[in-house]
Parts: sequence; C-alpha cells; structure tokens
Amino acid sequence: MTSTITRQSRSIVKAVLSREQAEGVGARVRRSIGRPELRNHDPFLMLDEFKSENSSGGFPDHPHRGFETVTYMIEGQSQHEDFAGHKGIIGPGDVQWMTAGRGIVHSEMPVKKQARAHGLQLWINLPKEHKMCEPQYQELLDGEIKRATPQEGVVVKIIAGESHGVKSQVYTRTPTMYLDYKMDKNKTVEQSIPASYTGFIYMLKGTAYIGDKEFEGKAHHTLTFSEDGTDTIKIKTMDEDAHFVLIAGEPIKEPIVQHGPFVMNTQQEIYETFVDYQYGRNGFERAKTWRSSTAHELVA
Repeated sequence: MTSTITRQSRSIVKAVLSREQAEGVGARVRRSIGRPELRNHDPFLMLDEFKSENSSGGFPDHPHRGFETVTYMIEGQSQHEDFAGHKGIIGPGDVQWMTAGRGIVHSEMPVKKQARAHGLQLWINLPKEHKMCEPQYQELLDGEIKRATPQEGVVVKIIAGESHGVKSQVYTRTPTMYLDYKMDKNKTVEQSIPASYTGFIYMLKGTAYIGDKEFEGKAHHTLTFSEDGTDTIKIKTMDEDAHFVLIAGEPIKEPIVQHGPFVMNTQQEIYETFVDYQYGRNGFERAKTWRSSTAHELVA
C-alpha cells in the first residue's frame, strides 16, 4: 500500500542541454553545470558526463585546489594516481570522493583494453574554512553503497545524504545529497530535500516528469529546482524507464573565483595558488618532480 501524495513539490526553473565537447586529452564530455548557460549552481561548480571508447582519451596529470571532486563510474573502469602515492581503479558503480583541499596533482585515465568507460564527475565547492584542508579520499565500492527501495520498480542508490530513511556513510564538508535513481515506467515517487538546499536532476536515460506541473526531463538535460522553501520533489515516469541523478546541497554563499582547476574566494588567492604550484609549496611540494605512471602513455 502506498500513501497519497499531497505535499507541494519543487518545480523546474531551468533546463539546460549538455552538449558534447572536447576535454582532457582525446576525451569527450557532456558538461552540465559549468556551461555558459549554467556557470555554477552553488555549491556545485561542474558536472561532466564522460565517455570513452576503446580506452581512448583521458585526463593526464593536472592539479586541483579549493574544492572536491566526486567520480562515479557507471560503466567500465578508470585508474587514478596522485603525487602522494595514492593509486587505484574505480570500477562500475564505484565512487571516489576526493577532497583536493590545499592541493592535489593527479591523473584520471581509462583502463587499457576495455570497450567503454562511462561515468560522472561532480565538482563541489568548499567553504573558505576548508579550502586549505589536507587532501582526503573516501572510496566506496558499488556493493558498499546503500540502496533504498521506496516501492517496487524504484531503486535509489545513496551516494551521499539520505533517501527514504537510508543514509550514506560519506562525510560531506559541504552538506550534499547525491542520489542515483532508477525508475521503471509508470511510477511516481517523492524525494525529500532540505528546504535550504539548491538542487538539480541530471537525466542519463529515458524521460521523467518532475514537479506538480510534470516538467518533461529528457536525457542529457540538467533540470534545476525552484528555491521556494519547499522540501519535496515529485518525480514520475510514464511509458518508459528513467535513470537520473538527483544532486542537492547547502549553498555556501561566498565569492567564487575560478581559474581552471583552482577555485578560491579572491583573485589574490588564485594568484597565490599559481605561485604555490609553480614553486612547489603550500601543498604542492611534490608537484615539480612527480609524473604519473599511466598518463605518459597517452601523451607520449
């Protein structure tokens, strides 16, 4: 037995098509947040859907400071290595939550001899008090990530935050919820969202109808939520299944100054970051001499 849905839902205020573009070395991504139409969505800085065929394309050695990256593999594998000696492979359904903090240099490359790699990478801003924290990783295998089944034909994978009484074990410095929804056709579900959070849905496959007005969301579109104090979003499917991620978080409400892979609060801090990276200091001590063992194979 299911309860009657009566609560008011947040609505969709903007829909942005994520068009494919070149990124990294030989890689192709569909950029969601981070496009001119949606430069950022506080606290979120970027969301890319990436795909590579036959191990082509990747992201060789590059730095980060001042935010977090969340890599979620949907299909295939990605190998990661950084200048602190951390190295591993993220497989189908696995998640890597990386806090770059004061500085990381790393590479992200497809595993050789695989037909396809497909996943998402989300960038989450950090508040000023955490921008210069020590780097940290939280890594979860697919089987370690909790699921909720609010009804037959609806499965929610809780990467961060909470859904239908099930909580993720991931610690988020910026309060965040990250949910992977798979819904069969002809289903309706409500998802609670803290009233203060901004949020969006990114459609991966199929069609979903969101809000009381049933806004139609199609694949590769980013659908941003109204910010009206409502704490629920209603999602419905009709004649086809749908697969999407629902992401929301507490706005930081601080100035954002971004220059490529560095995100700080002021232009002066960006300048200082470039100097630190160039001279190998304040978190980038190993940057000048380190080179990954995998990325050189792509750029050689």
